[in-house]
Amino acid sequence: MELPIENKEITFLLADDHSIVRQGMEIIISDIIPDAKIYHASSLQKVVELVRSEEIEIAIMDAHFPDGNSLHILSQMKTVNPALKILIFSGLEEDLHALKFIKAGANGYLSKLSEEEEVREAILHFIENGEYFSTVSRNLLVQLVSNPDLLNPLARLTKRELQIAEMYAEGLGNLEISNQLDIKQNTVSTIKKNIFEKLKIENIVELIDLIKTHHKL
Repeated sequence: MELPIENKEITFLLADDHSIVRQGMEIIISDIIPDAKIYHASSLQKVVELVRSEEIEIAIMDAHFPDGNSLHILSQMKTVNPALKILIFSGLEEDLHALKFIKAGANGYLSKLSEEEEVREAILHFIENGEYFSTVSRNLLVQLVSNPDLLNPLARLTKRELQIAEMYAEGLGNLEISNQLDIKQNTVSTIKKNIFEKLKIENIVELIDLIKTHHKL
């Protein structure tokens, strides 16, 4: 285990709508940097307020909050404080979501599925280097050079699947889609299943978020 970083004051922002996650992360940070100053936020609105009002050096934040997707405020955070380092700490599938957050301005991505020791080592690395990329993220970044479509998971869909995904995102149901496209309802259901499997999502809310985020990439 790494020794604490003594006599070093760093201001952190821990942003997650679950207090237990923030508390757990604070324990780890306090072990590493006993003199750390730590702010908490449970919403994107509070994140923006704190980044504007305090000299935050490192933000460790979830990908999703009840009031929105972190992806959409990363550039705003960096505009307010260009020196700010942002680590996304999320339970979302890393191979599907990490690249879009990195492209939007995050300096690293850490999975909530990581073991405690891995989280500790990642935080220490992030403090010392200002970035953290797991083996998964590094491999994705390498692949991105030869395959830019990795940034857009919607590129995995066929034209028909994308068309139906957009219709679901607009609020249409199976019957309406089948009527408009003149195909059977069970065909629509099968395509929906394929869409969810390819995008590694479980519900329409996640689909709408992906459409909003990536459709115009």
